[in-house]
Formats: sequence, structure tokens, C-alpha cells
Amino acid sequence: MTQIGIGIVAGIVSGTGMGGGTILIFLLTFMLGIEQHIAQATNLIFFIPTAIVAIIVNLKNKNIDTKLAILVSVFGVLGAIIGANISIHIDVGILRKCFGIFLAIITMNEIYSIVKLYTKQYKNNKNKGE
Repeated sequence: MTQIGIGIVAGIVSGTGMGGGTILIFLLTFMLGIEQHIAQATNLIFFIPTAIVAIIVNLKNKNIDTKLAILVSVFGVLGAIIGANISIHIDVGILRKCFGIFLAIITMNEIYSIVKLYTKQYKNNKNKGE
């Protein structure tokens, strides 16, 4: 039952384009105690069907710049090959720390973006006399 809940939560986050894999890896390692390498590899398999669905929906809504997507995909595949080969040779503890640092950077960026947005809105409202 826990696995079904994890899949639903990760799928919802993935469908919104926010990177459900990040949530999936965290939940698999934290809630199910799965080793980091296995959680990350599981995420890659999870990514295939969720990405296909997201691509179909976004193509229908004309939200994809196909030339840019092809260019980024080609170099993304090259990066994935390099990254997979590197991660195989990294100790699980180091991999977990790298993943934690990655999450911390994402968190700081999101907080910065929110503060910047609210600051801009505050200044706009203040200039309008509201």
C-alpha cells in the first residue's frame, strides 16, 4: 500500500513538471529503506511512462519547443550515460550526500524565487497605492 501511495505522489509531482523523481527517490530511501543506487535506478524506470504521458499532454497543448527539446534531449542522453557510469563507481554514502546537497540547492533556489516574486508584487502594489 505504501508503494502505491509513493507512486501516486511522485506521479502527481512529475505530471506538474516539478521533478517527481526527486520526491520518488526521497520516499523510496526514507520510507522504504531502499538503497540509494536502487532508488535512483528505479526512478529512471518510473520516469519513462510518466515522461511519455507528460510529452503527449504538452504536445497537444503546444507547450513544447520541439527544436529545443531535441537539442536538449541529445545532450541529456550523453549526460545520462556519463552520470550513470560515474554513479556506479561512487560509494552509497557519498551518493546520498550529493543527492542531499542537490536537494538543498533546489530548495534554496525555490525560496529565493518565491521571495523575489513576493518582493516584486509588494513593490508593484505599493507603487499602485494599494
